[in-house]
Formats: sequence, structure tokens, C-alpha cells
Amino acid sequence: MSIIYEATITPSKLDMMAAWLPQQDWFTGTEPLALERVASFRFDDPAGQVGMETLLIRSGAHTYQVPLAYRNEPLAGAEDFLLGTTLHSVLGTRWVYDATGDPLYAAALAGAVLAGDPQANQVEHRGEERIPLPATITLTSTGTPGTAVPAVQSVTAHTVGGVTTIRSGGLSIAVVRSLADDDGTHLGAALTGAWAGGPAAALLATASLTGHS
Repeated sequence: MSIIYEATITPSKLDMMAAWLPQQDWFTGTEPLALERVASFRFDDPAGQVGMETLLIRSGAHTYQVPLAYRNEPLAGAEDFLLGTTLHSVLGTRWVYDATGDPLYAAALAGAVLAGDPQANQVEHRGEERIPLPATITLTSTGTPGTAVPAVQSVTAHTVGGVTTIRSGGLSIAVVRSLADDDGTHLGAALTGAWAGGPAAALLATASLTGHS
């Protein structure tokens, strides 16, 4: 379960996106930049320390997938993936990373793609109240429940042609940046998403293990 606090975040997530997205080769938005958050989902950190949130951001005719990791201290070796820091009025300073460079995210995404692990339930912490939040996206995996996902201690990540490939040992995950309907031509297990006003089943990621198809 992910706890969402009623808080002020400075700079805001969209402000961070407005600064970071135009620097990415796979982003085709033009000035004046108009960004809209159309959906999001989260994965749980078993230790409850790291926030993992994937934003779906619309700009013009395109919707982009931006996985983020929120940490309370810098992640060693992930300097190239750092978007910046935010000040969270409840949690304090948070280091915000492109999550494709974070081993925790890689492990969580692998579980979702390969084994069908669900997205986290989100609950808003508002004073003394705990308010369940409805999901804004439906995730569907072609993976096999119970598939053993290897531990992920470190990752490499490289982006080519709008796809970021994360590797750790025999695990390979492809994260699609500019989203479109799944055409079914990919190899390995796949994770798709459906949200209001979006494609019927947008391909979000694929994953495979060495020796598996």
C-alpha cells in the first residue's frame, strides 16, 4: 500500500517534467510546452522507504511514460538519472530519479511484467483520515503468476529509439517512453495499460529472463 500525504511539493512534479522532458531525445513536444498528467500508478517498496511512481504525461498528440523514484537520500551511482530534489512538506527533502536507473524499480517492474504483480493500492493520509484513492489506470500482464523474479542489486539502463532497456544479470526489461496501442509483435512477457481517453491497451514494458521467451 502506498501512502499519499496531503502535502505541498516544491517544485511540483509537473514543473520537474517541464524542465526534464525537453532534454530527452524521445520527447517531441514543442513550445509553448503544455503538459497534462493523464494517469499514474505506483509500486510498493517492501521496506517502505522509496516511493516509486510512474507518470503518464500528455503533450500534444503524444503520451509519455515517466517512471520516478523518490528517495530520502541520494542513490549511489545513479547521478546520471537524477532529475533533482524536491521539498515535501511532510517528508522533507526528496531526491527524484528517473526510476529506470533504480534497482528497486527494476525489481518491482519485473514482478509486474513477468509475474503479474499488481500496482500498489493508494491511500491518502489526510489528517486522521485514510482515504482510498481510485486507480487511474488498469494494468494487464501477459506474465505467469508465481514466476520467480531474481533479486536486483544493480542495473544498467540505456535508451535507444524511445525505449529504455534495463539490464541486471539475466533480466532484461524494455520500458516504452512514447505510448501507443500494443501491436503484439514484441518478445517476452508484456505489461499494458488502459486509462480514460487513452489507447485500449498501450504497451508499457516487456521483460524476459535469460533462457526464457
